[in-house]
Amino acid sequence: MNTEPCSPLDRLARLYRVNPVFRDGFHLTRRVSVEALCAILRALGAHLESPHDAIEALRARRIELWERLVEPVLVSWSPQRPSFTVRVSDDEDSLECELHLEDGSRRVWREQLHAVPARAAVELDGGNYVVKKLALPHDLPLGYHQLRLTSRRRAENAWVFRAPRQTYPLNKISKSGWGVFMPLYSLHTKRSWGAGDFSDLSELTEWTAAAGADVVGTLPLLATFLDQPYDPSPYAPVSRLFWNEFFVDVTAVPEFDDCDEARKLVSSSHFRTEMESFRAASLIDYKRQMALKRRVLELLCSSFIDSRNQRSRDFEQYTASRPELQAYSAFRATMEQQGKPWSEWPARLRSGGLTEADSDERVRSYHQYVQWLADGQLHALAHRSQRHPAGLYLDLPLGVHPAGFDVWREPGSFASHIAGGAPPDRFFSNGQNWGFAPVHPEKIRCDGYRHYIQCLRHHMRYARVLRIDHVMNLHRLYWIPEGFAATEGTYVGYHSDEFYAVLALESERHKTAIIGEDLGTVPHHIRASMSEHGLGGMYVAQFQFNSSAGEAMRPTPGGSLASLNTHDMRPFAGFWEGLDIEDQEKLGLIGSNDAREVRRERELLKQSVVQFLRRRGALRAECPTLAEILEACLLELAGREEAMMLVNLEDLWLERFQQNTPGTVDERPNWRSRARYGMEAVKADSQLLHLLHRVHRQRQRHAPVGCARQRH
Repeated sequence: MNTEPCSPLDRLARLYRVNPVFRDGFHLTRRVSVEALCAILRALGAHLESPHDAIEALRARRIELWERLVEPVLVSWSPQRPSFTVRVSDDEDSLECELHLEDGSRRVWREQLHAVPARAAVELDGGNYVVKKLALPHDLPLGYHQLRLTSRRRAENAWVFRAPRQTYPLNKISKSGWGVFMPLYSLHTKRSWGAGDFSDLSELTEWTAAAGADVVGTLPLLATFLDQPYDPSPYAPVSRLFWNEFFVDVTAVPEFDDCDEARKLVSSSHFRTEMESFRAASLIDYKRQMALKRRVLELLCSSFIDSRNQRSRDFEQYTASRPELQAYSAFRATMEQQGKPWSEWPARLRSGGLTEADSDERVRSYHQYVQWLADGQLHALAHRSQRHPAGLYLDLPLGVHPAGFDVWREPGSFASHIAGGAPPDRFFSNGQNWGFAPVHPEKIRCDGYRHYIQCLRHHMRYARVLRIDHVMNLHRLYWIPEGFAATEGTYVGYHSDEFYAVLALESERHKTAIIGEDLGTVPHHIRASMSEHGLGGMYVAQFQFNSSAGEAMRPTPGGSLASLNTHDMRPFAGFWEGLDIEDQEKLGLIGSNDAREVRRERELLKQSVVQFLRRRGALRAECPTLAEILEACLLELAGREEAMMLVNLEDLWLERFQQNTPGTVDERPNWRSRARYGMEAVKADSQLLHLLHRVHRQRQRHAPVGCARQRH
């Protein structure tokens, strides 16, 4: 059953920023079913049991919007003169204005409304409303301020975001204009416990700096469920506010040297045998490795609690400065005691009413302790990076695990009975359901984007560059109602200017550049907004190769981050050999006839790329090897001064298997692949280092515009 164009239900949807009609990844027009549209509108707060309620719900929504004296969030871009608009009825003649600045100071004034011309007017439900533009203090500083407006019949509050129009420039972050990428879990050394840890990451940053680069990129480092429930995906974190204790280097913890029990356990034959099996495996066994690491961490935690020294005082200061840590540790401990996701807990626990009796004190202490350790090791890494140029490029995932802390702790910030996803496209003909609850576009405004700001600050304390996963979500997100197929969702709009204001403020305060993941079908206006606000996009060469001999590698947009691939794609060698096509065929995404055609197109593309690289002087061999073609592609990217460049370390040894195959769960060992070579072997590989030195010399000649040229 479909609605007619411009029906009351369609008009109601648009008032809630919901698209009743949209274009999917095939550029086909899709109309959302009445049932799905009603479900989405209910999640947004519309009083709508059936489409027959649309007329009354439309009337109520119009009145609600016009009776809103002021929007919950007002954005004021510096250095423009700050102002805001109000909706007032014709019988309101003045407003008392009280502005509480972020620094604690206060401004108070009165506005005589009759002296301000109306910019728009409407008669609605017997009342006359007008829109008027009012001024804020001309010297309003950057920051998050609170405005209270009071007329003789009502009062309302609003947040005022005074922000620079652009985020902190990428060219002020990177002097050399390039960096390397490696998932931390995949990185390993001879001393690590089968997977990478923060000490390994520190070693990588120092080695990277010595090679001339100044950025080290990795996947999200946030806490994940590694027991029950189990989901090691870095893009399904327990929370976007806490680190993953899986990455703590236990041997670097000060308590380790003084804890006889812990050292005895680590030196036991059983422990050594387990470590040998972890180090010999090509895949990470998160459950076993985390269980073993936790045994040691629990011993260290007990030893720490029993001692009273300077570190105890540091720990108390740390926990006092992070009030959410108390709630997080109680949540994790309660989940372990309950043995099931929070959605299945008793009502009192689901609603956040946890008491000390609901969980084990030792488990709560453990989760606080390991967060302190993780944060301390990251802090030490960041402090060491001040002595050399290599800093961290971190990744902020779009969502959180549905059983995670953030959704439990901030239920009002998330839409219930809705999942985020993507509409059908050529890679996923049935669409994608990502399983996590999207943030509610209106409710997050009421508290001034508090939770989102906390998430940004958590990362920006240590990130020189921060990647925003699925940057389109600043503008819109594909919503799928509970019980509906991924093909039956639609796009819901967000207040993008408010997101950009928060990003610009936090970016400027932390001196962190922002990269937006804008891969796939992205409307032009979104990329235009990214450019306006200083967000760099992503240029992925494997998406930009084409069979046109004249332009086999498309131009690189200015201010972007260029790479050959991403963690969701086959590394260069696997792409060049067509293993990604083989994947699509095995997973049933394309048929055998289509696969043959795609392979034919791939061969034409490869010929075009080789010819292009020869003309550019990057490739001279008559019958180039795969390694020579890879090197030529890297040097071509390095020669593009418009972009910063990220080198996937796994490409350098011609790795063929990717870290994640989108759309698969059990079909592929996603997020589990250890790097084929440890850091010791990488550092000893003279050919690999020679290639990176060539990349660096090329970047010296072609650093992004605004970056300082360096001599080494």
